[in-house]
Amino acid sequence: MTHNQAPFTHLGLERAIALRWTLRDIKARRLKLSPASGSDLTTLTELGLIEVRDDLPVLTEAGYGALD
Repeated sequence: MTHNQAPFTHLGLERAIALRWTLRDIKARRLKLSPASGSDLTTLTELGLIEVRDDLPVLTEAGYGALD
């Protein structure tokens, strides 16, 4: 498994699960139904898994890799 596929190994299990769900919500564009917390978005941005385009979070290549 590469680093891109396991970016949450340094986090606790519950936090890692929450961040993966946030990635899935961003990918499916479900943020209006299930808003992401600011801390989740900050963490995902710091990990390089998302970036903000036109005021909306979108997955980076690493973000897509983390979901594979």
